[in-house]
Amino acid sequence: MAQTRPTSRPAAVAASRPWWVVAAGPGAVVAAILALLVAGSFSGAFEALGTFSDPGAVARWGSPLATVVAELGVSVTLGSLFAAVCLVPPGRAQARLLDVAGWAAAVWAVAAVVELVLQYAVVSALSPTAGNFGAGLAQFVADVELGQISVAIVALAALTSGLALAVRGAAAALWTALLPVAALTLQSTTGHAAGAADHFLAVGAMWLHLLGAALWVGGLAALVVLVLLRDDGVTAAAVARYSPVAAWCLVTVGVSGVANSWIRMEGVDDLATRYGVLVLVKAALTAALGVLGWAHRSWIIGRLDSAPRKGTGLVRRLFWQLLAVELLVIGAVSGVAVALGSTAPPVPDEVPVDASPAYQLTGYPLPPEPTASRWLTEWAVEPILAFACVAGVVMYLRWVRRLRRRGDRWPLGRTVSWCAGMVVMIWTTNGAPTVYGHVVFSGHMVQHMTLAMLVPLLLVLAAPVTLLLRAVPARKDGSRGPREWVLALVHSRVGELLARPVVAAVLFAGGMIAFYFTPLFEFALTNHLGHLWMIVHFTLVGYLFANALVGIDPGPQRPSYPMRLVLLFATMVFHAFFGVVLTTGTSLLVADWYGNMGREWGLSAIEDQQRGGGIAWGIGELPTLALAIVVALQWTRSDEREARRRDRQAERDGDAELTAYNDMLARMAERDEPAGR
Repeated sequence: MAQTRPTSRPAAVAASRPWWVVAAGPGAVVAAILALLVAGSFSGAFEALGTFSDPGAVARWGSPLATVVAELGVSVTLGSLFAAVCLVPPGRAQARLLDVAGWAAAVWAVAAVVELVLQYAVVSALSPTAGNFGAGLAQFVADVELGQISVAIVALAALTSGLALAVRGAAAALWTALLPVAALTLQSTTGHAAGAADHFLAVGAMWLHLLGAALWVGGLAALVVLVLLRDDGVTAAAVARYSPVAAWCLVTVGVSGVANSWIRMEGVDDLATRYGVLVLVKAALTAALGVLGWAHRSWIIGRLDSAPRKGTGLVRRLFWQLLAVELLVIGAVSGVAVALGSTAPPVPDEVPVDASPAYQLTGYPLPPEPTASRWLTEWAVEPILAFACVAGVVMYLRWVRRLRRRGDRWPLGRTVSWCAGMVVMIWTTNGAPTVYGHVVFSGHMVQHMTLAMLVPLLLVLAAPVTLLLRAVPARKDGSRGPREWVLALVHSRVGELLARPVVAAVLFAGGMIAFYFTPLFEFALTNHLGHLWMIVHFTLVGYLFANALVGIDPGPQRPSYPMRLVLLFATMVFHAFFGVVLTTGTSLLVADWYGNMGREWGLSAIEDQQRGGGIAWGIGELPTLALAIVVALQWTRSDEREARRRDRQAERDGDAELTAYNDMLARMAERDEPAGR
């Protein structure tokens, strides 16, 4: 399904309603449950651990079943909301998708409640019929993090259900879709991911896996909803638009699944264990699903193109069969996935015992003393940001290739600038700046200056919004794709306000004070979500500031070049002041963190912070100088373009402007001559 091409013959998506498509949705649920029962029985996930640690068969078998229903519910919810946001125009189809999302979220909420109750039974080894079960459950949801997260997921599911049934329109659907994404984010911090030794890698890979699988499953369910509406044109367009999304979901699920399995197995030999066998089964089903979708859809469309009048009924039936088979297979994948999550991996979930202060604070051993070579060799993979950077490069190059295929040119320098920005971004967020930024302030400041000043400059000079507007065709049916959403953001009141040069400069400069001298800094150090927020904040604010000064993309009315230089140098002065404050300061920021690392190498914590101030003052000025040079070059080129424009105008009208100016001077001289006499 990754290679679906739009077709000019909407009749390929039938207006009939075959029974196998109607049964595909419930059949996917049945397939998921059967796969869960078979896989769980094989791996021993439903077996009692002991006489005194057995919550009963209802809890042992019911908890994974509730998880399957909850995950299918959140998948249908998110997929239907995504289809309402990006795949269909306003109208009956969009309204029906929102209704489906609302009822699916209601099922998700009920299943999440059942999952919470049975999950506590399994964790506490208490039967739900025990006399003290209710009191223990109340304490579980009030005091234990796992219980609090489960309650938050239930609340998000219920809120999603109410909003999806109440709101209408793509914008409202987009805001509503953020709720299930937040729920998946919370879910990624539980289970095996929470107990893995490499916590950040496990949580990031799990989040990618859950989000990719939910969009994949939910997108297929949304297509079933659309085809049952008997609107051939809307359905055909939605299938074509969903196809590249499904391809990205396949890649996301595959890569994150490999990462999740890798950190829970010691080597290839663990594939022979029951856990490893389930990993292989899940991988085979996922790969078969991708190959099946690609081959069938390519073949069907090829048959339709070669025989437009002949065999339309066969093509129609094959399309329906494909959709039904994909739902059944992906239901089986979901069941195996839940069974895999309920099976003990070869590497235990318990965090290794390490009493070192650095490990207790960061969850990682203390890295070796930084050297010039180690700034290139030390890595700590953050899968969400790494995947985003790789996807950014792939999409940019695809758009450039699309322009060249139709004969348009795109400057090579912009492509190089974008790729360089993505490479620097990967190094900054997955390499030594992240490794040392968690243990020494100077390493953190290297990460900050790179994210806020160097990466945004490279990305701004690549003009990604301009490339998007040129490479992605506009939609004519009223639906919103990437092009329409980007334009809506650029021209929105919030977007215009944030992109104004003065506002961008205040956010860029004042944001440092608000970050480093408030609890936000500690939040970014101690919480992985806070760390991700910090990276997005630094990069986005730096992008807005650089775009206001040297941007090529559409934006607000930029000031004159002299005012841009004044704004830039004022910001440089503020950076210098911030660096001086850190360099001369004697109060340690987040002393409970940087002051308790137990480092035996490097400077003391306060001396290292003063070095970080020097980095902010000195190294941070280099990208500022580069910005000033770019502004000066653009100023010069602007003057040259203006001079050439005037020369061309003079050639066309015989230099009428200069002639009029000379005539004006002559008249002034004639008026002044009598007064002189």
